[in-house]
Amino acid sequence: MDRRRFLGVSGAAAASPMLAALGGTPATASSTATLFKRVNFASDGLGLAPAEYAALLGEVVAEDGFEPDYYSQGRELERKFARLLGKEDAIYLPTGTLANHLAVRKLAGDDRRALVQAESHFYNDSGDCAQTLSGLNLVPLAEGGSTLPVEDVERWLARSDTGRVETRVGVIAIESPVRRRHHEMTDFDKLRRVSSLARERGIRLHLDGARMFNLPLHSGRSLHEYSALFDTVYVSLWKHFNAASGAILAGDAGFIEGLYHQRRMFGGALPHAWPAAAVALRFVDGYLEDYAKSWKLADQLIARLQGDRRFSFEKLPQGTSRFFMTVTGVEPELFREHAATQGVVLSHGHPGTGRFAMQVNPTLLRVSAEALAGKFISAAGGRAD
Repeated sequence: MDRRRFLGVSGAAAASPMLAALGGTPATASSTATLFKRVNFASDGLGLAPAEYAALLGEVVAEDGFEPDYYSQGRELERKFARLLGKEDAIYLPTGTLANHLAVRKLAGDDRRALVQAESHFYNDSGDCAQTLSGLNLVPLAEGGSTLPVEDVERWLARSDTGRVETRVGVIAIESPVRRRHHEMTDFDKLRRVSSLARERGIRLHLDGARMFNLPLHSGRSLHEYSALFDTVYVSLWKHFNAASGAILAGDAGFIEGLYHQRRMFGGALPHAWPAAAVALRFVDGYLEDYAKSWKLADQLIARLQGDRRFSFEKLPQGTSRFFMTVTGVEPELFREHAATQGVVLSHGHPGTGRFAMQVNPTLLRVSAEALAGKFISAAGGRAD
């Protein structure tokens, strides 16, 4: 495994010099014994504890040639993502909310109407920032779904063109995978049809691809194939790449250059962004491979537990990083507590059904499928049938 991400994905042995620097008391030794060992089914990424992040950040700053950025102008990370996404340039922003907002704001220009998914993060979870701060009119489509039907887009374009006052659609913003739909991905062929229609009409396109690095494994489409359909693309730095915070917005060079002033205007030019962003560089190059291996282990775990009648599993047809596990015969919260004592982190299960949402990420690579199945069986209170 690549040394650059071994520390986070695997055990804590390689971290001993940095962990020693955290303190040598018996209490500290006890607390560090579990570092980099938890299997976390509740996180998009590794779900780093503070001491784990401190250890990783310590190794980053100790590397030869490390230089901290000044006012969010560290170019190595930005250029790497621009290359990975097939774009000319990229800019660091402190949050995904700001990345989506600045992208849609600038793409819209004087055409203030924007088509979005009704279930998207930008429409539901950004405090109406685009409406309140930028005077945009977000039009929600495809309620209850993940994919924008091209027919709905055509109807809204016609409606916008036939009003008594000309009100053009300036931008279409699409999220994939869709968090509110359990990380369901949009249908690629329909995505391509919407993109073609928009380009024919001179409408700009933005991709909220916070978790898009999970898409290639499930869709068979590359990052470049997705990015090519859009003018701008946002990727989260903390969801998969374990940064403390941050986002990357990629696009053509002219578009990105002008955003430095808007980033400052919205309070997003941080004097020192490097403590939040530097760790991400350790996980970018190996993520696609590690994620594929993680799903292989998840499938092995499911196969081992399916013979036990207490466990059942469900995958979404257009799913990406999430599957569901239902456990019977034990209260969900009790099962969760028992799993936690064995180093397995779960989200809260449904109190009535015992159904758990399970996130697949590289922490699964810390143990074998056999060992992990044993932990679940033990947490359920007995042996497999």
